[in-house]
Amino acid sequence: MTLREQQYAKNCDVLKKYIPETAVNVIALWIVEYDFKLKIKKERSTKLGDYTSPQKGGNHVITINQNLNPYSFLITLVHEVAHLSTFNKFRNTVSPHGQEWKSEFKILMQPLITTEVFPVDVIYSLRKYLQNPAASSCTDLQLLKTLKLYDENNGQVFLEYLPYKSTFSYNNKVFEKGERIRKRFRCKEISKGTIYLFNPLTEVELFEQLAHN
Repeated sequence: MTLREQQYAKNCDVLKKYIPETAVNVIALWIVEYDFKLKIKKERSTKLGDYTSPQKGGNHVITINQNLNPYSFLITLVHEVAHLSTFNKFRNTVSPHGQEWKSEFKILMQPLITTEVFPVDVIYSLRKYLQNPAASSCTDLQLLKTLKLYDENNGQVFLEYLPYKSTFSYNNKVFEKGERIRKRFRCKEISKGTIYLFNPLTEVELFEQLAHN
C-alpha cells in the first residue's frame, strides 16, 4: 500500500465517526488532494470550524467542533474546504466570504447533495441556502432549524442565526435580538427593557406567541 493509500485509509477511519458514511470517500480524498490537516476540536463557544492557510511551509489546517451532528459537521467542513480552495486560487486578494468563496462552496457541495448523503428535508433547505451562502455555515434560519432536528438538543438554535428583531427565550426570559456590536449581539429583555450582550453562539429557543382565538 502506497503512502497516499495509507493516508486515505486513515482518513476514512476517522471521518466515519463524524460525517455520513456515504460522504467519507469524497472527503477522505479531498484531505489527500488538498493536502490539509483536519483537527477535531472540543466544542468552542465562538465558532463551529475554521481554516488557517499554510504557515512557514506547513499544511493548510481545518478545525471542526466534534459535537456537531453528522450533517452539520459535513456542511461546516465543506465551508472550510471552500476557504482553502479559494486561498489556493486567489491567495489573500479577495474577501473571505465574497463571490469567489461562494462559488467554490457551491461547486464543492454539489456532488454531496444527494439523498444518499443528506435527508430530503436537509437537501431542500440546503439548496435554498446555496442560492446565496453566507459567512457562517448554517446562517440561513430554515437550514439551521432543519439541521437542529438531528441534534440531541432539539429545539434550540444559535442566536447568531436568528433574524434581526427575532424574539427568543433564554433562562426563562424573553428577549428581542438587536444589532451586533463587535463580537456580541445587543438584546433587550422584553418584560423590563434591560439590555444584555449575548455571544453569537449562545443556544436559545425561538419564542413563538400562541395566537388568540
